[in-house]
Amino acid sequence: MAVVDEQAPAVPSRTGIKAGQRTPWQVFTRFCRRNPRIPIFTGLVLALFIPGLLAPLIAPYSPREPNTRIRLQGPSARHLLGTDQLGRDTFTRVLYGGRVSIPVGLLAVVVSAGLGISLGILSGFFGGLIDTITGRLVDAQLAFPELILAIAVVNAFGASLVNVMLIVGLGRFPGYYRLTRGQVLQAREFEYVTAARALGASSPRLMLQHILPNILNPLLITTSFAAGGAVLTLSALGFVGLGPKAGQPDWGAMFNEALTNFRLQPWMVFGPGMAVFLTVLSFYVLGDALRDWLDPHRRGRAP
Repeated sequence: MAVVDEQAPAVPSRTGIKAGQRTPWQVFTRFCRRNPRIPIFTGLVLALFIPGLLAPLIAPYSPREPNTRIRLQGPSARHLLGTDQLGRDTFTRVLYGGRVSIPVGLLAVVVSAGLGISLGILSGFFGGLIDTITGRLVDAQLAFPELILAIAVVNAFGASLVNVMLIVGLGRFPGYYRLTRGQVLQAREFEYVTAARALGASSPRLMLQHILPNILNPLLITTSFAAGGAVLTLSALGFVGLGPKAGQPDWGAMFNEALTNFRLQPWMVFGPGMAVFLTVLSFYVLGDALRDWLDPHRRGRAP
């Protein structure tokens, strides 16, 4: 009698993963090999953000208590970045500055993204009078330089954390608006949107379930760039003395104070300057890496 070979069914291992199937760790490592900039600069952002949140637990000194006996000291084992003109530990103040610059910048991006995406979807989907009104509002916003407008508004309404967050957020929504509107103008003509409309889908459902999920890639990339720009704008406001006034150190204000004492102790600019530089660089490079990853025409071919 002829023996018929039958293929044995795939038996899962004790971990529940079939033979030939990649584990989550293998998927993650393969992603990191193909896109090394994403984990590297995401880790750098977290390395700047998390210590700021944990500053009360890990900071060696008080960020506000002066000690004139050790003023303008250089870097040492006790003071890694030296002390400022009032004897406060610069490393501690840089840590606490991250509690203001990065979270407030991210919240400002949330404000600008929420407003810009909402107006962009409505304008691109409905057009007509709504498009005309929102377009003129954005044109009026773009007529004023962002930093000059922020300085004027802060001078008028004060420099509280909430005011600064809203000012920076409202100053950046036109970019989201114009990008979203352009994407919606294309997406609303796609066949899947036309089919959903023919099946009786309402306008809110078309916008939220069929159009918005398919335009998220460019919005995600823009968010990374916008976060870096928001941190830079906040630092610029702090540099000219219009940063948040909540008793917290601010990287921009610290850099301004360091320049005042630059001839005596030039190393004072290193701490706040590198914090701003690394944060903005990380967000910008991360956005560029996301663009390469999400765009199939630019995606790397490395295994």
